[in-house]
This record gives sequence, structure tokens and C-alpha cells, in this order.
Amino acid sequence: MLDALRKAVLFGAGLAVMTTEKMKDFADELVKRGEMSEKEAREALKEWIEKSKKARKDMEAKTESVVNSVVNNVLNRMNIPSRSELDELKERLAKLEQAKKSKETA
Repeated sequence: MLDALRKAVLFGAGLAVMTTEKMKDFADELVKRGEMSEKEAREALKEWIEKSKKARKDMEAKTESVVNSVVNNVLNRMNIPSRSELDELKERLAKLEQAKKSKETA
């Protein structure tokens, strides 16, 4: 599980290194070498940026999912209640207090 988290973080870091400026430089180099027209380079750059944004969002979602899973596993092992469990207990306590008050006034 932690290995998956490590891989996800490293992948995300790799995407961060591929900045828009580096992609632009690469496209400019292809134009300079005659492998691509300026129009093709602009279109390719736009596509690369979109794919980079999508990959970054996907990686953030996957990383968040893995982190949440790891944290939940640790909390479960430590027998620490979740937020929803605490909220449920608060709700039950409020109902019991209300029922007690109703009995006292009756």
C-alpha cells in the first residue's frame, strides 16, 4: 500500500517537472528542425498541456484515494472513531438527552 503511495507521489513529481515552458521549448525545437509547422506545434502544445492537466488531476485523485485508504487503515488499527461515527454518536446522544428532558417534564 505504501509502495503505491510512493509511486503515485513520484509520478506526480515527474509531471510537475514537465512544465509548460519545457513543452513549449520542445515544440519550438521541433519547428526549428523542420519536423513540425508552427501551427502543428501550437496545436500539439495545447494538446500536451491539456493531457498534462488531466494526468495531474487523475494523479491527485488517485493519490488522495490511496492516502485516505492508508489513513483509514491506521485509524482502524488504532481503534480511533471516524468523523461519521462521532457524528452518529452525537446525534444519538442528542436524541437521548431530548427523550430524558421529555420524561422529566411529563
